[in-house]
Amino acid sequence: MKKQTYKSKTYRLTRGQRPLSYTIPSRNTSRSPLLYFDEETGVNRPLRYARNQRSPFEDEQDGNAILEPVVFEDGMLFVDRSNQVLQEFLHYHPHNGQVFEEVDNEADAARDLEEATMELNAQVMAMELPLEKMISVARAFIGNSVDKMTTSEIKRDLLMFAKSRPEELLAIINDPMLELQDTVMQMEQAGLIKIKGKNVFYNLKNNKKQMLVVPHNTDPYAIIGTYLQSDEGIQMFKILKKALNKDS
Repeated sequence: MKKQTYKSKTYRLTRGQRPLSYTIPSRNTSRSPLLYFDEETGVNRPLRYARNQRSPFEDEQDGNAILEPVVFEDGMLFVDRSNQVLQEFLHYHPHNGQVFEEVDNEADAARDLEEATMELNAQVMAMELPLEKMISVARAFIGNSVDKMTTSEIKRDLLMFAKSRPEELLAIINDPMLELQDTVMQMEQAGLIKIKGKNVFYNLKNNKKQMLVVPHNTDPYAIIGTYLQSDEGIQMFKILKKALNKDS
């Protein structure tokens, strides 16, 4: 039979929090319930940390429990291999994974490697884009002011976006709607359509009608592009595109 091995563990507060000290609830109370749902029995079992006990479950402890606080110092908590009851208590604690988590160096390294690889891929893809698509991608981040920027400025800003927001940049580069949304932005810049708040209007010589109302918390350029590709809007898209090409 394989012998069980015990190891010391380190825990940290989530979201990068590092207060001088932070105490988590260490016993079940009505004000701060600490319950673990036992799937086998279907019972919520109260938790209580007492170092002189062999179990973190109150129903398995005797009447001589000596309660101790569980304190994170500078956002960290080290638990020696000899204190298995605290390790068990933290494992079953309802705040595990939300307020605090076990430090896993291997998982951290894998996550860091994945993020670094994504950042590198985003930088490489951004630099290899044809100039026209590079401008389209930059316009999605920066807006129409990109047309006043030099090629070097655009490349610099895309590299900065690739470093700080690689996942978002890769999503935009691979977005099949990118070209369409870029065209809509150019139409707005050329004055062929007007966006006033949530209302979008045509701004042609013989057509100043309202096109649509942009729903709350949505990208107006995506909504306009989708509409102009619909059966209702495709004819106006052709007219706007023709006017845009004439102006350019």
